[in-house]
Amino acid sequence: MRRPFKVATLGPTAAPMAEWNAYYRNENEEEEQEEGEESGGDYKSTGRDSLVFLVDASKEMFVKGEDGQPSNFDMTMQVVRSVYSSKIISSYRDLVALVFYGTDQSKNPRNSFKHVYVYHNLDEPGAKRVQDVDALRGGKGATLAAETMGSGETSLGDALWCCANLYSDIKLRLSHKRLMIFTCRDDPHGGDSTKDRQARTKASDLKETGVVIDLMHLMKPGGFDVSLFFCDIVNPPEDESELGLQLEPCDKLEDLQKRVRAREQKKRAMARLNLCLGEGMNIAVGMYASAVTARKPAPIRLYRETNEPVRSKTRTFHTQTGSLLLPSDIKKAQTYGKKQIVMERDEVDAIKKFEDPGFFLIGFKPMEKLKLHHHIRPAVFIYPEEDEVKGSACLFSALLTKCSEKNVFALCRCTSRRNYPPRFVALVPQREHVDEGKVQITPPGFNAIYLPYADDLRTMDPPQFPSASQMQVDKMKEIVTKLRFKYRSDAFENPVIQQHYRNLEALALDMMAPEDIEDLIMPKVDQINNRLGPLTDEFKDLVYPPGYNPENKPAAKRKTDDAGGRAEKKAKVELPEDELRAHVQNGTLGKLTVPVLKDACKQFGVRTTGTKKQELIDALIAQLAP
Repeated sequence: MRRPFKVATLGPTAAPMAEWNAYYRNENEEEEQEEGEESGGDYKSTGRDSLVFLVDASKEMFVKGEDGQPSNFDMTMQVVRSVYSSKIISSYRDLVALVFYGTDQSKNPRNSFKHVYVYHNLDEPGAKRVQDVDALRGGKGATLAAETMGSGETSLGDALWCCANLYSDIKLRLSHKRLMIFTCRDDPHGGDSTKDRQARTKASDLKETGVVIDLMHLMKPGGFDVSLFFCDIVNPPEDESELGLQLEPCDKLEDLQKRVRAREQKKRAMARLNLCLGEGMNIAVGMYASAVTARKPAPIRLYRETNEPVRSKTRTFHTQTGSLLLPSDIKKAQTYGKKQIVMERDEVDAIKKFEDPGFFLIGFKPMEKLKLHHHIRPAVFIYPEEDEVKGSACLFSALLTKCSEKNVFALCRCTSRRNYPPRFVALVPQREHVDEGKVQITPPGFNAIYLPYADDLRTMDPPQFPSASQMQVDKMKEIVTKLRFKYRSDAFENPVIQQHYRNLEALALDMMAPEDIEDLIMPKVDQINNRLGPLTDEFKDLVYPPGYNPENKPAAKRKTDDAGGRAEKKAKVELPEDELRAHVQNGTLGKLTVPVLKDACKQFGVRTTGTKKQELIDALIAQLAP
């Protein structure tokens, strides 16, 4: 049986200050690990994501659509607002910027570029920025944009150059840099070859610095031809299935939001590990979370005078001398045979370590061996990492194809991080699925299902109940068939979390009231009754006796006394005057209950201004004190 290690403090010794600083690092310092960065295995270092919205402000963008449809500019502002709000909630440390090109007015660092208006610099999103974008929406927003920026000449090369300067001015580590161009003009320079060449050159420079350029082209009369100019500006699609999506312009707000969401959300690997297929045969794979529990964010402690986040620091002191202990002063120990075994930190780490992180293939099992009760936690998705080990994608694809053809899963031993105990996982193959438009619905790869240990399974003695008759079973089958629907997990939102963020949004944006939410998990009683019809009553007649209503509960009987049917009342407790004065003199009135004190006040005619215990005590002391 494993016992927890105890901490043993030895005598204070000298230790380097660097070691002390490394051990007692503040929790909120910049050098702490970012979200998504892991502490073990061969992982890539990550930083903050950055996103720049480069929006065309020409007059064509403000033309409203048919049948009262919003203009392309209005749709773009709604999408920008949605991304700002989601960034504040999900990844508030990411950097976002909003830049307009083709404007009459100019506003950018050092005003080096004409007809480029930097509305928001590259910085963390906040409530003020959301309000600024809200002001640009609708008819009033178009008027404000015309007054503030106007529409003028277009030079996409200058706009890209300005965006490059925004990136170069950031001193933070950026893990992902993306630039999205929103426009409805497929030839922004009107055939000016000089400006076209300049824009292509600056786009090439941005790509070389790691900036991914995406085109969010919008519908215009006559269609949008990407091949005229923008095919040389944007990055090629990462997947062939995205090619069709990239060529089609957006004419609806929902389509534009879907495309932006798919682009701006960076898929981060939980870990990058090796999948060992045998001795000397390793392929690199990445682990991705397929489902994560949505929770309310943890509260942040703020200093009440400055309203700034409080940094917490931990220090360990000697219990006898009170001196500050350094990391080298602290040892771990475990009692064994009435003797304390002291261990160094390296020895404890060696004991905890089973093996290096990775997947180790054990064998293959038919799919029918995998039972439903084996799913004890959300699975993770496994996908090859070609950049880590060349040839991983080819070998991974061959393994996936053979497992799918033979209907088997790969049984592996998985150690996801250093000092983590190994787990057995079943790698279940998942083939690629695309819709009618050749857009990928599910990617190809393996779902790693964590398998339980033998100790995790227990046998239970089910309670004995009367078995249902065949008529009752058949009737319930009809009810289940009527109520069956295609379940999608993303169709049901957590109403508590949604209301929480609506309240935060209302407070941050000074809204009169939070937006109403629809509780999607509440059953639709009227629709259920319409579907079932008489089946509910027929099932009740088969299961319950005649005249029985399962929804009516019998009223609880009131307890009565033996004598005559009335509930017994508690007798009042009255204290003699001598005993009460003794309590006042000894200062022990606090030992009496509130009902006793109230009765004492009534008994001696003491008037009180309140009903709290201390107020009653003060009134009695003032009346009865010598």
